[in-house]
Amino acid sequence: MLQPILWLLICAVHVLPAAALFQPGLLAALYGMAPADPAFLLVQHRAALFACVVVVCIWAIFDPGVRRLAAVVAAVSMVSFLVLFWSSGAPASLRSIALVDLAALPLLIAAGCLAYRA
Repeated sequence: MLQPILWLLICAVHVLPAAALFQPGLLAALYGMAPADPAFLLVQHRAALFACVVVVCIWAIFDPGVRRLAAVVAAVSMVSFLVLFWSSGAPASLRSIALVDLAALPLLIAAGCLAYRA
């Protein structure tokens, strides 16, 4: 019962950024970007990749055979952002996103350990 809860929580971390694929106005709220910004399209594409993370995490809730894949996908998403965030000087505008990923990291570690132990 613990593993589905962990995957649901990890999924929840990625839902809002994924929603920006369907509601581009969220990009302004989350990242302070205007549609006229040339990088807007790239960040919207990033939302599509978050949607992939959401899908694989939802899949992992129901299919234990997918949990290892989900652990890798979520880890690449979360850890790569945290590394890039810290290596770029921890920009204040992205601090809340980093804190959410950092807070969710123990959940991912637990879910990953359980997935690879099974």
